[in-house]
Amino acid sequence: MRHLPLPAPTRRTLLAGGALAAGLMMAPRIAAAQAQADLERVNALIARMTIEEKAGQLTLQNDPFRWRPEGVNPGDTLDSNQEQTAAEIRAGRMGALFNGVGAATTRFVQEMAVRESRLGIPLLFAADIVHGLRTTFPVPLGEAASWDVDLAERTARAAAVEGGAAGVHQTYAPMVDIGRDQRWGRVVEGAGEDVLLGNLFAAARTRGFQGDDLKAWSSLLACPKHFAAYGAAEA
Repeated sequence: MRHLPLPAPTRRTLLAGGALAAGLMMAPRIAAAQAQADLERVNALIARMTIEEKAGQLTLQNDPFRWRPEGVNPGDTLDSNQEQTAAEIRAGRMGALFNGVGAATTRFVQEMAVRESRLGIPLLFAADIVHGLRTTFPVPLGEAASWDVDLAERTARAAAVEGGAAGVHQTYAPMVDIGRDQRWGRVVEGAGEDVLLGNLFAAARTRGFQGDDLKAWSSLLACPKHFAAYGAAEA
């Protein structure tokens, strides 16, 4: 068998190869420098926070703005519960709002947190997106009965796209507790009684929710839940 000779490298290909090699060598250093800069920024921010503001960042409240799916406009009159929540946000005493859906409303409330609070820390908008948002998929227990891990990842990805478009940042899913007593009402949110199957489906759903880049609008921060002695119902 006759082998054709390889073309001689040109100056351009040699320079390109050298640049690529240098870039690959520098990538870990750049990533480490960025991580260090992020850590310093976070530490500096924490140092400026009062005790009330620190406690406020741990606060999660049902979203009182969620009943306005068409969005809240600055000129609207808010009800008393919304006014109280708005005051807490402006004071930097609110970390996350729960089960509010609607991009316009999210934008309005986020502007309040970023522009009107002392430190401008953004809110997290979380929701229970367990088996779809607009598009409804089989409940997790039913999906697990398929033994199709790839399917679980794809349905979680679809839910993340719809959730991100609706202004949600985080989902309280997957549910990773093991169904040891079938009388427990939340067995339906998990993958059943098999530990290995539950592990595989939880990992697949987490990958689907989060995607390749958590900064992307179509990614949801997955929050695996109920993994510590929650499903061990007795009588």
